Amino acid sequence: MKLVTVSGPPSSGKTSVILKTLEHLQAQKLNVGVVKFDCLYTDDDEIYRKVGVPVKKGLSGALCPDHYFVSNIEECVQWGKKEGLDVLVSESAGLCNRCSPYVREILAVCVIDNLSGINTPKKIGPMLKSADIVIITKGDIVSQAEREVFASRVHRVNPKARIMHVNGITGQGSFEFSTLWTDGDEVETVEGKKLRFSMPAALCSYCLGETRIGSEFQMGNVRKMDLGDTSRQTSDPMTSPKESK
Repeated sequence: MKLVTVSGPPSSGKTSVILKTLEHLQAQKLNVGVVKFDCLYTDDDEIYRKVGVPVKKGLSGALCPDHYFVSNIEECVQWGKKEGLDVLVSESAGLCNRCSPYVREILAVCVIDNLSGINTPKKIGPMLKSADIVIITKGDIVSQAEREVFASRVHRVNPKARIMHVNGITGQGSFEFSTLWTDGDEVETVEGKKLRFSMPAALCSYCLGETRIGSEFQMGNVRKMDLGDTSRQTSDPMTSPKESK
């Protein structure tokens, strides 16, 4: 079974791109399934079911959806194998620009749209920077010049990625994209594999349910802004998280 991880900012067109790409794989009589990770609500699982795609949905609730992904992806892989899938697609919510649900040696796809702003590629972080393929959507709404500038910004952030333009409505570009899903090695398990980038290094009182504001309620891994008044700096600044070894 092949495993493909897809992430990207909310409303970038991830589900639409996946659906159009699945059509080409289904035409080849390949069994394709999807695991949808989201935070509070999604009805995308119903959309997948309507086109005959086996699907599982996981809502992280109060947890970070990408932490939730890491805690459940092995079980999802085993579900895909039991279903006899040829390809399993993991679609992650992508709500945190600091997180990245990508696993080493597993195809990683970031979906980003032209309407998000030319500075968005620099803001997304490892979700874009560590992807193998970057899909740019909604190119039919902007000019050719805007498409080229945006693609250039993406390339600047991730020069190693393959950049592709896919239209989630018409499906233009999805066939070429589908040919890349069956590349790579078969996946029996992701047990013991490593993330491409570490999760945020934060375990503070707010992570554990605290709602009160103020330094006396802030415990654990806390970072304070440097506003020029060092007397109010109650904790040492965190060092930037480094890529996992």
